[in-house]
Amino acid sequence: MTRTTALIVAAGSGTRFGSPIPKQYQDIGGLPILRRSILAFLNHPHITDVQIVISPQHRDLYDRAVTGLDMPPPVHGGATRQDSVRLGLEALAAQENPPDFVMIHDAARPLIDTLTITAVRKALDTAQGAIAAKPLVDTLKRGTVCSHGCGSDSDRRVVADQIIVETIDRANLWQAHTPQAFHFGAILKAHQATIGQQLTDDAAVAEKAGMSVTLVPSNPDNMKITNPDDLDRAARLLGQNFGDIRTGMGFDVHRLIDGDVIHLGGLAIPHTKTLEGHSDADVILHAITDALLGTMAAGDIGTHFPPSDPQWKGADSALFVRHVVQMINEHGGMIAHVDVIVMGEEPKLTPHRAAMQKRLAELLEVNEGRVSLKATTTERLGFTGRGEGLAAQAIATVRFEG
Repeated sequence: MTRTTALIVAAGSGTRFGSPIPKQYQDIGGLPILRRSILAFLNHPHITDVQIVISPQHRDLYDRAVTGLDMPPPVHGGATRQDSVRLGLEALAAQENPPDFVMIHDAARPLIDTLTITAVRKALDTAQGAIAAKPLVDTLKRGTVCSHGCGSDSDRRVVADQIIVETIDRANLWQAHTPQAFHFGAILKAHQATIGQQLTDDAAVAEKAGMSVTLVPSNPDNMKITNPDDLDRAARLLGQNFGDIRTGMGFDVHRLIDGDVIHLGGLAIPHTKTLEGHSDADVILHAITDALLGTMAAGDIGTHFPPSDPQWKGADSALFVRHVVQMINEHGGMIAHVDVIVMGEEPKLTPHRAAMQKRLAELLEVNEGRVSLKATTTERLGFTGRGEGLAAQAIATVRFEG
């Protein structure tokens, strides 16, 4: 079977972004930019595995960005992007089973879409290399520094001391994007042969080696984030791409029996009682799981994790939530908001609310502002009011690509 590895380069310091946190770890739509780039490839059927190249100084940021993802250890990058790619390729070559193809992608392009990845990968069936690229549509001008006598002082300030010296024919001109994909052995040799030449992308490295590289039309939204304005624009584009907004509802009940811990909202809370159930009986996580499944019309929690199956005996319900979040990612969805209300007399939610909200956000892969958590005692009415059990209701809003 042909193996294709996505090599995502995330070793830059992002000095132009003007933030103490490098741009690849900035938040966009509730997820770090790097995580969005990883998920685009991790969930793609033509990608066998994903390898990340990082700066060793950013290891803590990286670990937080990939929480819950099954990732190999990151490779440490170099002083330049070209160095980082080469080091990543050499790490792949040292594996027991190196890939046949490699797709090199900049972490700062989080809006890469499935169709572009597919098109670039398929181009390798007949080409030595292929890159995502956008045809230029704007008229191009070449400028030069204005000398004395070429206009008034105000004119020179308006054009930043530049004047037009020629108009460049834009025919056959393309703006290079990533991913850039190649036969693995060929691009590895090309990178090793061009060490120190300061080439700006992998296609330039391939050209130096005499490789033929195919241009594949890229999604125009496949932008590279360089400054804070780009981040705002990317966030708007991300929202515009999700035109199919769906809601789902979940409800769960479990009986309280004698015990020593209650599993609730992903936390283990010491108590004189416990919730009875086949798994850990976490009513919050069960309600959220059903709500998320509802947004995909994908059945209920019992369909995916039947209580008759012994493998779920005493299982951590976080497994259920993670599974459904992965399903949503694979369906091109983005969790916009989850609202939960817990019904019962005990345990009291207030002392645990902040930790619970943080845990739920981690499981849902969103920021904490997208998780609402409330409680009611039902005024001592019904089985929850009598302290016989706990109930939870959840409503989830998920945006799918329109």
